[in-house]
Amino acid sequence: MDTKVIHNAEQHRYEIWLDGEKVGHADYSLRPGEIHFVHTEVDPAQQGKNLAAILMNATLQDVRENRSEKVVPVCSYVVKYMEKHPETQDLLLNPIEDAIAACQWKPKQA
Repeated sequence: MDTKVIHNAEQHRYEIWLDGEKVGHADYSLRPGEIHFVHTEVDPAQQGKNLAAILMNATLQDVRENRSEKVVPVCSYVVKYMEKHPETQDLLLNPIEDAIAACQWKPKQA
């Protein structure tokens, strides 16, 4: 399985490609000092291959290395990913608990 994540700045999205075919993306919008991840999707035919996690891992790594904005996760998948991966939470504008509350879902119990 050959995956590649690219930043498509023109369309304000990060895309994941599998064997040369675009199979998913994470859309974002920009505000001064903030990057809001508003939607994440993977082609239903490609689900179950951990592609959304691969996409978010590479996306947040790119944000860390190449951007100055703080992350505002609006998409519930991004919230869940960042809750599960505390090493990404330093990128957040606000505490992860605020994003969880905004999505109205309960965090997993320890």
